[in-house]
Amino acid sequence: MKILTTVKKVVDVELNIHVNNGAIVEDGLQYVINAWDENAVETAVQLKENNNAQTTLVSIGSGDNSDIIRRCYAMGIENGIQIDDPALDKADSFAFAKILQKVYEQGDYDLVITGKQAQDTDNGQTGIILAENLGLPCVSNVIGIEVIDDQHLRVSRAGDLGTEIVELELPAVITVDVSINEPRLPAMRGIMMAKKKKINVMDLAALGTSAEEVECSAPKSEIAEFMASESRNAGQKFEGEPAEITAQVVGLLASEAKVF
Repeated sequence: MKILTTVKKVVDVELNIHVNNGAIVEDGLQYVINAWDENAVETAVQLKENNNAQTTLVSIGSGDNSDIIRRCYAMGIENGIQIDDPALDKADSFAFAKILQKVYEQGDYDLVITGKQAQDTDNGQTGIILAENLGLPCVSNVIGIEVIDDQHLRVSRAGDLGTEIVELELPAVITVDVSINEPRLPAMRGIMMAKKKKINVMDLAALGTSAEEVECSAPKSEIAEFMASESRNAGQKFEGEPAEITAQVVGLLASEAKVF
């Protein structure tokens, strides 16, 4: 089984992010592997360890993504590709899916594993659009995988009414949820070995396409503006006897919150 998985380099949302004039302030930002993609990488590595799968990772973006690719090497990924092109600055989910389609078609893969969504945009569309472009079956929000044989998988997904079990014929695309596994922490030996591994870096031309063909120059969607979330007012603390507190709370719910 040949597996292609994806990782995106995103702003660390655990840190304070500042917005100025509708844009994110770049100074002081730190970047990490998208959380859902890290679960996708762990899923691919587990399939390699348990089912002798071959693993290739692709990261798309404008800029140096070698640090996150090497972290994935340290986790157990065997091959890494970076698509680095200035035209990708305006790329949206549709463009990313078209680029991944080119990568897929050159590699003859059996399974594509992506994260369910990216923590910077939360779109959750790229993997599904890729499957549509390729005409492949797709299951999203996957929380468990069982290999039946070389041509079939049984996957569990978190559905609206509970866990759904779906059998898939390969080739296929799946998008995974963070609950599927706990990504491993790379060992020091793996980190040191990852520093020496080759990363196949190419631009759109080397991939055999162009910004016009994948529609980077005319995206179907774009972020119009970033807005800082409104700060919450400080909570109110009540002290006294339970009966007194209840009366105060009910009075405020009626007079200020207009609940009654």
